[in-house]
Parts: sequence; C-alpha cells; structure tokens
Amino acid sequence: MRHILLVGGGTGGHIMPLLAVAEEIQKIGGVRLDYMGPRSPFLSDFEARGIKCHTVPGSKMRRYFSLANAFMPFELLAGFIAALFKLYFLMPDVIFSKGGPGALAVLFAARFYFIPIVVHESDSVPGITNRISGSFAKKVIIAFAPAGEYFKKNRVVLIGNPVRPELIENVPAPAAAKTVLGLDPNRPVVFFVGGSQGAARINQFVIENLPAFLGRFQVVHQAGAANFKEADVMSRSVLGGLPEEGKGNYKLFGFMSADEIKNAYAAADIVVSRTGASSIAEIAAFGKPAVLVPIPANVAGEHQVLNASEYAKTGAAVVLEEANLTPNMVGGTIAKILEDGNLREKMSAGARSFAKPNAAEDIAKTVLTI
Repeated sequence: MRHILLVGGGTGGHIMPLLAVAEEIQKIGGVRLDYMGPRSPFLSDFEARGIKCHTVPGSKMRRYFSLANAFMPFELLAGFIAALFKLYFLMPDVIFSKGGPGALAVLFAARFYFIPIVVHESDSVPGITNRISGSFAKKVIIAFAPAGEYFKKNRVVLIGNPVRPELIENVPAPAAAKTVLGLDPNRPVVFFVGGSQGAARINQFVIENLPAFLGRFQVVHQAGAANFKEADVMSRSVLGGLPEEGKGNYKLFGFMSADEIKNAYAAADIVVSRTGASSIAEIAAFGKPAVLVPIPANVAGEHQVLNASEYAKTGAAVVLEEANLTPNMVGGTIAKILEDGNLREKMSAGARSFAKPNAAEDIAKTVLTI
C-alpha cells in the first residue's frame, strides 16, 4: 500500500482541491492518505473521508507591510521542527502540496528526508510557497499556462484546477434547481459569489442594490461564513422596504453545502464572482457566463487580476475592475448578457472550453506515478 501525504492550508482555495484529489485517489484504491497542515476548521472534512490529520504551526509571509512578518521566520522554524519529527514516523512515499500557510515548513522537512514532492499551482502567478517548493519538486502541476514560466519546463504539466466530484455529478436542470432553492423557475437568476477573500466589498454592493436587482432578476448570494451575520442584518434592513413577494427572490447563504452550491450554479443564468482559481474552475465546470471582479493587485497581489484576464480570453467572462463595481456598470453588463441569447451561448461555450472536468482524476494519477 502506497502512502501519500496531503499538504496545504489557509483558505478553502487550498483545501477544496486537496479534498477533490483525495477522493479520486481513494477511488483508485490501494493508498493510505494522511494530511499535514495548520489547525483549521477544514480538518473535519479530511477526517470525514478517513484521512488522519497531523497539525504543524502555520507560517505566512504577507505581501504587504505587517509587523507580523517579523515573527514569520520563527513560525517557519517551529513548523519545520514539528514536521521533521512527524515525518520521521510517517515517512510517506509522496507528498502532494497545494501550498499556503504551513506547507513550506513541511516541504522543507520533506526535502531533508528526500521525500518526493508534487506541487499544484492554481493561479496564473504562483504564491511564495509554491515558487520556493517548485524549485525542488519532482512535478509542478499548473492550471493556467502563464504559471509555467516560473518553473523548470521539464517538471511542469498543465492539467487544470480540480473541482470536487460531488459538485459536478448529477447536476439538476436549471428549472429544477431554482425550484429546490425556492425560486421562480421562469425568472432569471444571478449568483453572486464573494469567495473566501474580498467578500465584504461584494456583499455590501449586492445588498445595497437589492431593490434594483430584484426588479430585474432573482439573486442567490453567497456571503461567506465569516460575513454571514453582518450580511444578514444588512439585507433584512434593505428588504424591509420591499413588497413581501419580492423578498422571496433573494436567497442569502453563508457557508454552502455541496448540494447548495450545485443547485446555485445550476440555477444561475450568470455568475458574478471574485477570481480565485477555485471559483473560476467551478464556473467553467458548470459552463456559466460570468462577470468577474478581481481583488485589486495592490490588495492581494496580481494573481486574481491575471486569473481573470487569462480566463476572459476564452470569451467566457466580462472582467470589471473593482473601481467599476457600480449599479449602472454591473447592472448594465448583466442586462446585456441576459437579453442576448447568442452572447450567453458563446460565453457558455467559452467556459466549457476552459473547463477540465477530469482534472482531479488526472492529478491523482500523476501523483501516483511518482
């Protein structure tokens, strides 16, 4: 039985792809899986799949000025020592890393033991952890072609971003999904997705403009678990002035289960989203036209801006800068897409051309060849 260690941590953008690949590895069978990373609410997701979790201290180098960066070397050293000890007893055959806080310390320890590493880079521009670990990894799997420029060409393979199988299997028809969500199956739906970062700005914009939006289309809004209470209070205040029948055209979620996400995407005529790699992969997998609003480069680095630009080359999305997150600009763009059936079909075709529905399986097979 082969032994594979999954490594990564931070946001759901690191964890969900790990879970997707883990499920495909488990389908193949004959493999023991463990996970190592910082403590997080996601550990229960691994344990629910029979994957044992081993925690190490996290370390994060912030791309902006922060006094916390002064402690980063000490956090990294603490994580390295903990990983060195735990890897001595685990000694996996291969490590599959998604990067993120906590990963670099484990990968340095793995290099000390000569354990082979496979790195997956989701974005157009690699993060600090993957840039470093990619220099000594056996394979670097990428989702956007421009990311390959940062690594040795003979180690790079373009596969895509994995999407959890439960999201894209047995997808309901749009009308059925709308009914499940308690929406009118005959009216258009726009799905607003804030993502795990930068959701607050999207949430505020959506809620402030609900009266205008609900006159044109129904809204499904994923505010994010951390922002749900604030979004709920804001939305109740805004909806209070609307007719009772109009309130049912707005569905607010914090954390969404796999079934809820599946139904939201299936019901959506258009998706308005940030441009994290996992969000783009999901939008493409469902073949949905999109309006993308990347987090500005001066706030979160340039990866979201470049992700959006690269994806938009397929014709699947309209990209709006956050400065253009205005009722007229967003509302007008949505109206143009909703009113033009040919445009929607072209955008859907572009999305499907970018989608890699077998990415999780292909990554799993690649890891197992090492």
